[in-house]
Amino acid sequence: MRRICVALTILIVFTGLAACSSPGSKNAAEADASPERKQALAEATRNVGEAYLAGGNLIAALRELKKAEALYADDHITQFDLGLTYYYRDRYEQAIEHLQRAIQLKPDYAPAINTLGNTYSAMGQWDKAIEVYEKIIEDAFYGTPHFALSNMGVAYYRMKDYARAEYYFLEALKMNPDFINALAGLGSMYIDQGRYNEAVVKLGRAVRKDPKVGKLHFELGRAYLGQGDVIQARAEFAKAAELAPDTPLAAEAQKELKKIP
Repeated sequence: MRRICVALTILIVFTGLAACSSPGSKNAAEADASPERKQALAEATRNVGEAYLAGGNLIAALRELKKAEALYADDHITQFDLGLTYYYRDRYEQAIEHLQRAIQLKPDYAPAINTLGNTYSAMGQWDKAIEVYEKIIEDAFYGTPHFALSNMGVAYYRMKDYARAEYYFLEALKMNPDFINALAGLGSMYIDQGRYNEAVVKLGRAVRKDPKVGKLHFELGRAYLGQGDVIQARAEFAKAAELAPDTPLAAEAQKELKKIP
């Protein structure tokens, strides 16, 4: 929070400076700046970009981060921020380019490694995603390995390697028993396998931890339906539709409700 506040303060200062100087004079000053000065300017500009990114303004974030990169291209954090911004914009090839550059600059930079794995996952390149996640899992100093473990579970689940998927989901839950990503992934996989009782347990726990996520209620509805508990299934599908109105999820939930006698 402090970092974002500082970045917003910088944004105000930069806006004031921009009003007092012409673009030409500003560019000339930056061009003549010492390497140390350019790095300082790059960091300040990156902070502004990160503030925009935190606020969800991806276009403005990208604009500021590209400015920061032009000032100092060898900052691994700027490269990561660019990769993350492109990832959020579904521009995966560009995301990979910047994330790989961040890792090249700092090979043990876990946020970039994990996001690279997520990018490959989003592209359906599960083998590459698994290879990247393994690097995180092997890093003894990575503070949140349950994220990578759960992501590994998702990758193997999508590859229909259910045994390995279950192993990694359960490993993630050993580290954080309430980790919703792993609970949800495991529950959905159990539904696909016809293990409805186990699915209800995992998805029920996930719903109790975060009852405002429509997708969790939808999956729990599927699990109850598999058990033959139409009353609970109906309630969960209705809740999913209520929490996500005017979305494909709501339409799917309504479709399931119509099937229930």
